[in-house]
Amino acid sequence: MALRTVAIVGRPNVGKSTLFNRILGRRAAIVAEQPGVTRDRQFAEAEWAGRRFLLVDTGGLVVRPDEHIDLEVRRQAETAIGHADVVVFVVDARDGVQPVDRHVAELLRRSALPVIVAANKLDELADAIEHVDFYELGLGDPTPLAALSGKGSGDLLDRVVAALPESAETEGGDADIRIAVIGRPNVGKSSFVNRLLGEDRVIVHEEAGTTRDAIDTDLALGERRVRLIDTAGLRRRARIVDDLEFLGRLRAASAIDRADVCLILVDTQAGAANQDFRIGHEAWDEGKGLVFVANKWDLIEDRGPSALAGFERELRERAHYLRWVPIITCSALTGKRVRKVIDLAFEVQEARARRVPTPEVNEVLQRLVARRQPPQGGRGDVRLLYGSQVAASPPQFVLWSNRPHDLKEHYVRYLVAGFREAWGFEGSPIRIKLKKRSGRE
Repeated sequence: MALRTVAIVGRPNVGKSTLFNRILGRRAAIVAEQPGVTRDRQFAEAEWAGRRFLLVDTGGLVVRPDEHIDLEVRRQAETAIGHADVVVFVVDARDGVQPVDRHVAELLRRSALPVIVAANKLDELADAIEHVDFYELGLGDPTPLAALSGKGSGDLLDRVVAALPESAETEGGDADIRIAVIGRPNVGKSSFVNRLLGEDRVIVHEEAGTTRDAIDTDLALGERRVRLIDTAGLRRRARIVDDLEFLGRLRAASAIDRADVCLILVDTQAGAANQDFRIGHEAWDEGKGLVFVANKWDLIEDRGPSALAGFERELRERAHYLRWVPIITCSALTGKRVRKVIDLAFEVQEARARRVPTPEVNEVLQRLVARRQPPQGGRGDVRLLYGSQVAASPPQFVLWSNRPHDLKEHYVRYLVAGFREAWGFEGSPIRIKLKKRSGRE
């Protein structure tokens, strides 16, 4: 069943993101005192009274925006309204009806959508009368609400669910792959996502750090279903100077956690920085698949095979784990190889999910041991007895030894390299766990 969509709209700083988080029961959208924090549409699945729906948090609508970024915010909010089945119009009941509220109300009346006015920031609902002022908007009965404490949110959701049309049939289903687009600010992550979507779902602006929340977007590429997670730009912790940047950094870490494969985007002109490698290492340690994407390749003058080989060699020398990670160049601006990046992510995910039969594991293990014996300790022979793959995504192997604590780290790395030689696992970390078991003489 296709989920119906509920969009939360209103002018800046009326509590839209607070309501979004309250409905979800978790802190999914960044909330701060300064207006204009939510700039992109944030999507999340919600449920009330047994009815599931897609909840959309939007940037604040303004009447006469003076800056380009505010124009983008307005366009994004209007786009969200265009995709919604029900709109929750949040107003600040303590401020009374504002000119911007009247403008938004006019916009909503023209849309012909079911609209519920949520008169927010009323802590004493039993005695509240401020919400009645909003009848003048001509959008029906306002619902008094205190999103921060949750008062009145149940009544609001009852009205939302009652206004939702029946869900439409669709071929739907879960995504085949979840891909997080990660990287430092201003390397083209949002442009990359927009190129794939074919619409400006994520704001693109020259101001670094424009995308502050992780935005989930589902799309179909042929018969494959992809969930894209466009993240806030990851910055060095030393440069995170306020709570907003810190929360954005945590949001990006959460996106890595939710992904199957992470695309590390770098600006080829600016070159890869230490932070790019730290980002990748974080995802690698989390067991995620990785693809290293050199964006803006079209702006490089020398794009010949030797230049590309040199570029890849330098990257792999700077980060050991990149020896096992595919590297691809693309241009989000022109669209060149953008779809190939997604194809490569699918290949990585397929490799990451591969399972090797136990007899084959032991055949390869015996061959590797015969080629190079484990270093022997002073307490007697160290033997590897047998092994088995116990998990996938990422692949994890358990090897039994009579003296697992005497197996040196460099020998375990040798075994990992041998497993890669046998089975590939390109773009995925391999984990080996050693267990003790007595062997026969």
